[in-house]
Amino acid sequence: GLGFIAQSGLRLREAFAPWDAERRFAVPGIRVADPKACQCGEVLKGVLKPWECKVFGTACTPETPIGTCMVSSEGACAAYYSFGRTAQLRIPVRSA
Repeated sequence: GLGFIAQSGLRLREAFAPWDAERRFAVPGIRVADPKACQCGEVLKGVLKPWECKVFGTACTPETPIGTCMVSSEGACAAYYSFGRTAQLRIPVRSA
């Protein structure tokens, strides 16, 4: 992925503490590693185009996403999968 930036992110103001799930339920700092086959970090950095990922359109599809770029319709890989010209690139993509 893109890596980890310590002390980054958003936090609710003190006035909203009663509705802050992290405080209310003592949620630990969770870090989840990307699957080894996932190349979303390289796609997001512009090193790879989505169709250059080794699992794009085969193991990784919007129905079976492996990485974050394919999870939501706004993700780079999901957008290319749904609206890109993959037929011209000769990429094996399953039809929905």
